Amino acid sequence: MIPVPPAVQRIPWKLIAVLSAITGFGLLVLYSAAGGSWSPWALQQGVRFLAFLTLALIIGRFPIRIFEDFAYLGYIGVLILLIAVELLGFVGGGSQRWLDLGFMNLQPSELMKVAIVLALARFYAQLPPGNTRTWTALWPALVMIGFPAALVMLQPDLGTALAICIGGVIVMFVAGLPFWWFGSAAGAGAAALPVLFSMLHDYQQKRVLIFLDPESDPLGAGYHISQSKIAIGSGGVSGKGFLNGSQSHLDYLPEGHTDFIFATMAEEWGLLGGLALLFAFFLLLRWSTRVALKARTRFGQLTAAGLTMTIFFYIAINLMMVMGLAPVVGIPLPLFSYGGSSMLTVMTCVGIVLAIENDSKKQGSRLS
Repeated sequence: MIPVPPAVQRIPWKLIAVLSAITGFGLLVLYSAAGGSWSPWALQQGVRFLAFLTLALIIGRFPIRIFEDFAYLGYIGVLILLIAVELLGFVGGGSQRWLDLGFMNLQPSELMKVAIVLALARFYAQLPPGNTRTWTALWPALVMIGFPAALVMLQPDLGTALAICIGGVIVMFVAGLPFWWFGSAAGAGAAALPVLFSMLHDYQQKRVLIFLDPESDPLGAGYHISQSKIAIGSGGVSGKGFLNGSQSHLDYLPEGHTDFIFATMAEEWGLLGGLALLFAFFLLLRWSTRVALKARTRFGQLTAAGLTMTIFFYIAINLMMVMGLAPVVGIPLPLFSYGGSSMLTVMTCVGIVLAIENDSKKQGSRLS
């Protein structure tokens, strides 16, 4: 037998296969959504995936210490980008969320999902264990979460602001803060819902109301959800067949290549296609969860747990949204929806978790 070089053995082939399967399936759906054409979505999405996969593999070779040392600096850098969006960003779809970099439109709020996890993981990794039940463990985290969440809400982007908060809260929970703090915060948040609802923009309030009763305005604010349900339901068990989706091809389904791409897929591939996609996501989340459980440093455990939850939040909210189980908040489906910023975020998460896994393997080999 021809010996396999060590450099080839170190390549995470199983992870690459899962990522490629998810993205490859997404490319087929984008190809169909464009009427059987690789442009304008599928080809560009494929090129992005190859570039970001390479980036993730490179990030995975970095020592984990680098992420810990530069966690605060990265957080501050992304926070500056969020401020730049308010000053220099352009408006698209009624929101001011992007910076034009020429080759792509960067959405800094996506990067904050990663930056907040790294910054809080470093904070709690350096905090003495005895201080996790004191005020010292709480107020700095609330400040670090509050500033970017407020800036993102100004864009306005409720979904991304919630994702930033969720990622930060998960790190706080895994760090060992008292459980009753989270229970009290949840109770206070529930009590403040009427006030928070009144602070939302008119279109955001309408999305919440339509979520509660989508049939009240089926041709207006409830159009997205209604058409999404029709597309998913019409797919049945095995779907209508590749390139045979009527809702997306006849432009009944809005944003069928981005936020509602799962509905586009379900119409043509049916329940079987949906289960296959969910299984691939399960494999990805199982891998990152195992890395978090096996991490040998506190920073690695907190970071891997936070980034895993960030990816899970993408998946869960998008699927709930397209099925009418959550308000429409503009959260894309990871690696599946068309878009550069969200793919960059997810692949950065994957790269950092891979770096944590490689660090654990190295420490394990030293101990053995």
